[in-house]
Amino acid sequence: MMKDLKILFLFALAVFSSCDLDEDPPFLDTSVYSDPEIVVSTLDGIYAALTTYNAQERRLFVINGYSGFFNTRKQGGNINNPNNKNLFSLKPRQNEADVAAMWAGLYTVISRANAAIANVPTYDASVASVDELLFNDVSAQAHFIRAWSYFSLVRLFGDVPLWTELPSSDNFMIGLSTAKEVYAQIIMDAEFAANNMNGATGSAYVQDHAAHMLLAKVYMTLATNPELVPESMSSDSNFWQKAYDHAIQVYGQYSLVSDYASLFTLETENSSESIFELQISQVASNSQMGRNYTPNNYKAAQSFGWFTVNADIYDDHAATYPGDSRLAGTYISEYTNNNPNNNFFGSLAKVYPSSSRANFTNSHPFLFKYAVKDVTHSNQYDDKNIVIYRYAELLLMLSEISNELQNGEQLAYVTEVLDRAGVNNTAYSGASQSDFRDQIMKEYRYELIGEGEDAHNNRRRGFDYFLNNIITPHNTNPNLNFNSLDLTLSTDPSQAMYLPLPLTEINTNELIN
Repeated sequence: MMKDLKILFLFALAVFSSCDLDEDPPFLDTSVYSDPEIVVSTLDGIYAALTTYNAQERRLFVINGYSGFFNTRKQGGNINNPNNKNLFSLKPRQNEADVAAMWAGLYTVISRANAAIANVPTYDASVASVDELLFNDVSAQAHFIRAWSYFSLVRLFGDVPLWTELPSSDNFMIGLSTAKEVYAQIIMDAEFAANNMNGATGSAYVQDHAAHMLLAKVYMTLATNPELVPESMSSDSNFWQKAYDHAIQVYGQYSLVSDYASLFTLETENSSESIFELQISQVASNSQMGRNYTPNNYKAAQSFGWFTVNADIYDDHAATYPGDSRLAGTYISEYTNNNPNNNFFGSLAKVYPSSSRANFTNSHPFLFKYAVKDVTHSNQYDDKNIVIYRYAELLLMLSEISNELQNGEQLAYVTEVLDRAGVNNTAYSGASQSDFRDQIMKEYRYELIGEGEDAHNNRRRGFDYFLNNIITPHNTNPNLNFNSLDLTLSTDPSQAMYLPLPLTEINTNELIN
């Protein structure tokens, strides 16, 4: 979606400001869905729900916190604050406030998508009018957003309530659907989106490539998790090929920007690399991404620096690719205090690796991607868009898929990403299938850390892979201090693999035990 869509969210948020699954959905009078302007406004309302604090700031806090890659200063600058002690150590509680808020945010998005799907008519594309093609595109995008939202939920929680219709007075709560059933719905929705998105709403909105990328992600997940395969697909085992068939449709439709660090600036919003990007407006969305995730006192206004990357994760990246241009765009460990209201204004702030690891607050580098880059920025809110899918990830997906298929294409795709980073591909050249697999799983981390996929990528190949490749190497790292500086990650799969359902859902839904 393009930047000129940002202001539309101000209207959309006003119209849809209190919609969730327990309330009347917007525009229940189906006659209004004959008006193209209202139909597009309905779509804007769905996207507006994705830009809310719960659906974005808190979603990213939870997903990153549950990845095993981060620690946080939120609620205290020590390893025993409530977040570090629980969620960030892979020991989540049922009463995690951020998890409950994220849950509510995503189900609000689903509710709005359900309203559009139930009411926006669709037509035979071969004989459809201009307006009818517009309706088809809006319905397809609503299906895509619903699929994306459920994919976000099922990966984190497993079995979840599967709402595909509007609630009513006699149908306002449902029980859990199995993860298999949720995946079946995701595939149906994403396939509908891929087949019916036609661009009629304009280039400002998501295109069918995003649906193909989502389907590729789903099939990659099913390829290594047979227990999640829908019953209707149980006899089909060639999921890597299905993933390839969808991913390859996106290949060549986008291009990498030349400067990796520019991806995380205002100036390079809606770039040639962006496949699915949320338009953020500080007027409409009140986004606090910059406030929450800009390093402390890096800019003139208040900032919290809630994400710092575990020191061993940084060390691994720097040791693997010492000359990687992604290092400067991803992490920051030294900067001038630019907050004039701070007693140390003008002084140099340093954390690891620019300083020794003397205490928790200087023992880990900040994640720099979501930071406001303008040091004079004096607002609590900011305008920086949030990229959900980008082309570099698609290239890494194709590399991983090709390695599994052994089709001979795997090295070419990852080399495109490495060339932009200014590093060579010797870690992959001549590697066995197994060694290539291990390296490409790390490559997702080097390229995409903090962008919303780490928690899933770390678990996608099962608990043993997560334990042996992320948890145990961290917990046994001789350079770490687990007494006061570093988190000890849980080795219990009942804690480390899925978040517990929020107490708010359990306590208000009589159909969930």
